[in-house]
This record gives sequence, C-alpha cells and structure tokens, in this order.
Amino acid sequence: MPVSKKRKKVANRRPTPPKRVDPVQEKGPSPTWYVATMFALMGLGVVVILSNYVTLLPGSPSNAWLLIGLGGIAAGFGMTLNYR
Repeated sequence: MPVSKKRKKVANRRPTPPKRVDPVQEKGPSPTWYVATMFALMGLGVVVILSNYVTLLPGSPSNAWLLIGLGGIAAGFGMTLNYR
C-alpha cells in the first residue's frame, strides 16, 4: 500500500503584531519649567487663600480672593494631567 504524503507543519498562521511604542518614551520627560510652574500655581493658590484669611490682601476676607486661590490650585492640579 502506498504511503501518503505528510502535510507541512505551519508553526504560526497569525501575522506578527505591530510593535507597540510607549507614548511616554516617545515624548520624553516633562521640562523643568513645566514642573516648576505646576508647583508654583498650587503654592501661590495656597498663599492667596491663607493671606485672605489673615487679612493681608486688600478687601479681605473676600470670596473673590478665595476663588482666585482655588483657581490657582485647580490650574496646578490640571497641569498634573500632562506631567510625564
């Protein structure tokens, strides 16, 4: 009786996936001025709020100074979203 031919084994039928590039490595670390500005905004916001309650600012205590201080803190925390 004749022997049938054997099939060639295919090791992997899936195509090779593309190489993933880490976006953090692609952009690099944050510049120094970005980090300094981020912390300066948060610190300045805290100083404005404290100065408001100690009545060092004109027209204090005032809600306007409180909102300016909270806005500075929020802007600093918003910058942390792009920190690398």
